[in-house]
Order: sequence, then structure tokens, then C-alpha cells
Amino acid sequence: MDAITIPVDTELAEAYRQADQQQRQKIETLLNIALKKAVNPKPLLTIMQEASQQAIANGMTPEILESILADE
Repeated sequence: MDAITIPVDTELAEAYRQADQQQRQKIETLLNIALKKAVNPKPLLTIMQEASQQAIANGMTPEILESILADE
């Protein structure tokens, strides 16, 4: 995975900096999905399946994802 820099509102940047690792992981996962949808004409289901496979390859388990999403 590559890192990029994207300008965001000051409040968002500060909230991200203060977030714990689990919250950051949730934000990064959601941003990856949103950016893939924005730059790729693939159907959303295909993008979500690819994101799921990538998350699993990076150690994400269904239990961890459920825990992250439950923290909303």
C-alpha cells in the first residue's frame, strides 16, 4: 500500500491525529473504499470485494471489522 497526502479541513486533520489506532484503521478503510469508487468505474460490489480481500491480506478479521464498525 502507498501513502499519499490529501488536503483536508483543519478539524478533520486534528481529529485524525488524535484518533487511536483502531479509529485510524476505520477511517483509512472507509477512505480507501471511497477513493476507489471515485477513481475507478468498477461496480461498487467489485470494489468492496477487492477492499475486503486487501483488508484480510493486511490482517483484518471479520471480528476486528465488526468491532471497528460498532464503535461508530
